[in-house]
Order: sequence, then C-alpha cells, then structure tokens
Amino acid sequence: MDMIKRSAKKSCPFCDAKKDPSYKNYEELKRFITERGKIISRRQTGVCAKHQRMLAREIKRARQLALLPYLVA
Repeated sequence: MDMIKRSAKKSCPFCDAKKDPSYKNYEELKRFITERGKIISRRQTGVCAKHQRMLAREIKRARQLALLPYLVA
C-alpha cells in the first residue's frame, strides 16, 4: 500500500503568542510578504484563516501609511 505523506500541521504564530497582527508592528509584517511585496498565502506561512484576514488588512493599512512598499521593482 502506498502511504500518503503528510507534513506536520503548522501552528499559527499569532494564536501561539495570543496576539493579533498590527500595522504598527510593520517589522513583524515583513515576514509575511515576499521580496516583491506580495502577501504570502496561508499554506506557506501556517497562519489560521482568522489571522490571515487580519494580516492582509493590516499589511494593506501599513502600505497606505507608507510603512511597507506596494511593490519592489
């Protein structure tokens, strides 16, 4: 029989720390965007659905305030 290989489930860093993402903490938000400025998906980062929605909103806020770049050319 072929065994399906499953990786260990990633735990949400925000749930583990019991805190929410904030645009003020833009240094932490940099971990969740690529070098081109795109938001990284949940599958790659291991963030839960609730915090991924919050994370996207806070990254967009930080971009509006020029704390994070929209894109890097």
